[in-house]
Amino acid sequence: MKKKTLLSWSSGKDSAWALHLLRQDSTIDLLGLYTESTTKGIQCMAFGDLFLENVRKCRENQLKGTGIEPLFPLWGIPTGQLADQMLSAGLEAYISSVDLKKLPSRFAGRKWSRDLIAEYPQGTDPCGENGEIHTVVVGGPMFRGPIPVSVGEIIERNGFAYADIIPMS
Repeated sequence: MKKKTLLSWSSGKDSAWALHLLRQDSTIDLLGLYTESTTKGIQCMAFGDLFLENVRKCRENQLKGTGIEPLFPLWGIPTGQLADQMLSAGLEAYISSVDLKKLPSRFAGRKWSRDLIAEYPQGTDPCGENGEIHTVVVGGPMFRGPIPVSVGEIIERNGFAYADIIPMS
C-alpha cells in the first residue's frame, strides 16, 4: 500500500528536487504540496532537507504524536553530487536571496548553475544548505515546462540581498 504523502513546498530547488524524487518512488502516493493548510488522512510529510540535524529534529518533533511520518528523500546525499544531479536533469533555478555574511550580493538574481557554484568562496555549500542562498525553481523534470521569468530589482536589507524573480506573461 502506498503512503499518502504531502511535500513541504518552499518553491526552492531542494523542495522541487524532493518532488521529482518522490514522483519516482512507487511506495509514495503524493497528494499535494504543503504550504499552509490543515489536511486529514495524511500518513507522511516529505521535506527537502539535506543534512542539518537540528532542522530535521525540529520537523520530527513538530510531527511527533500526529501519526504523520516525516520523510527526507534528499537526506545524506552529498551536496556536490546532489547539485550535479539536479543540474544534469535540467533543474532551473534563480537565486532569490543571499546571506551577505556568507556571499556577496552579486550572487542575487543569478541563475543557479555549475559556473555559479564554481564562483562560490571555499566552504560554501553547493546547494546553500547552510543558508548561503535561497532559490526559486522555474523549470525542471518536476514541471510540465519552464516558467519564463525576468530578474527585477535587487535590494539589500537586514544582512541579505533579495532579487525579484518575476514571471513573464
